[in-house]
Amino acid sequence: MLKFDFSFAFKENLGTGLSKDEVFNNREFAKRSLLDVIESEPGFLRILKTDEYLDEVEALKDWVKNFDTLVVVGIGGSALGNLALHASLKPMNWNLLSEEEREGNLRVFVVDNVDPHFVGSVIEQIDLDRTLFNVISKSGTTAEAMANYLVVRGILEKRGLDISEHLIFTTDPEKGVLRQIAKEEGIRTLTIPQDVGGRFSVLTPVGLFSAMAEGIDIRKLYEGARNGVKRYSESSADTNPVLVNALLHYSYLKDGKSISVMMPYSNQLYLLADWYRQLWAESLGKKYDLDGNVVNTGQTPVKALGAVDQHSQIQLYNEGPKDKIVTFLKLEKFPGDLQIPELHSEIEALSYLGGKSLSELLNSEQEGTAMALTENGVPNLTLRFDELSESSVGEFIIYYELLTAVMGAMLNINPYDQPGVELGKKITYSLMGRKGYEAFAGKFSEKKWRFEL
Repeated sequence: MLKFDFSFAFKENLGTGLSKDEVFNNREFAKRSLLDVIESEPGFLRILKTDEYLDEVEALKDWVKNFDTLVVVGIGGSALGNLALHASLKPMNWNLLSEEEREGNLRVFVVDNVDPHFVGSVIEQIDLDRTLFNVISKSGTTAEAMANYLVVRGILEKRGLDISEHLIFTTDPEKGVLRQIAKEEGIRTLTIPQDVGGRFSVLTPVGLFSAMAEGIDIRKLYEGARNGVKRYSESSADTNPVLVNALLHYSYLKDGKSISVMMPYSNQLYLLADWYRQLWAESLGKKYDLDGNVVNTGQTPVKALGAVDQHSQIQLYNEGPKDKIVTFLKLEKFPGDLQIPELHSEIEALSYLGGKSLSELLNSEQEGTAMALTENGVPNLTLRFDELSESSVGEFIIYYELLTAVMGAMLNINPYDQPGVELGKKITYSLMGRKGYEAFAGKFSEKKWRFEL
């Protein structure tokens, strides 16, 4: 069970900002918003009521064992969840371990950009004969994922490998380009549920397949998420961490805190902050509310890594604009630890470290940073993992999906669409010569005033 400490988020400790009474003044509003989300049963909640997608993925377990490496080809919601699961639940050197050390589980790489050096570097690290490529796109028209699919397919064909044995598509269950190709060529497929958007899709086959391939227990992920749904559906704002956090972020956003920082004190938790950034930004950054009013709302998510960014960002957080609320992610029990030797005992500036552990130092730094922010009037809260497990990560995922949906309801916006992304896609299509989009780049160029050096 995740643990939450909201003590340093209120005026009672900050000396400034919002008091608990001021924040909880909206408790009934938050409770109604949570109930509305639960009653509407968005796709990310619906999928947890069935084993359908677990069964679909696990049906391929024996086939996957024919490979040594899985390369996920996707972008945004088709990649970030995979990266977060991989980073948080596998050793950081996983892809460097031998097949024997991995106990037959696969290495996993995620190709989530079209940087040619990056894509080429991944391809150079793999044995194509023993690699499976999972191409993920609901529509099958995502330019970046499809470009990398074509690159990969070209390499496989040049090598003379059986396309249907080295590709699997995760896509819409009924329509789209990838679904059509799969039907024509006998390529295996997995389902992206139609009622689940990309940034909410990590607990669908989008994220479950790569997790299963590298030996993550996906049923325990679901167990953690399902337990989280029960815990975070409670209607009491005094005991439900989703409601407390929604009240805090909503109230502080209205009070001018337009930046939400997530700062894990663990390298393994760092990519969970990447996943959170897309979820928070794309869901809540909206021009219009549900009544058609221009609101230009949202809170900019920023990630930082403790203790690294104590030496790059904390100066700004403490003494710069008071426009931030900070969430720390803290890990109580690390998968491994290192003791600091008792050396240089004659040097006072070093001797105090001897006999301590690195995890003790890291968590002391987290506590110290939280206290320093509090002293400087910056609201902050801490989310604690007892240890990293499939269950705790599953709970974390559903916690933030629910929190995001409740925030959307409180802000009276649609947290499930992303209209602000579409224009850039259309201009890109135009620049790349896609039929039907010819006018977009030209129209933009005509309007653009230039000042180039």
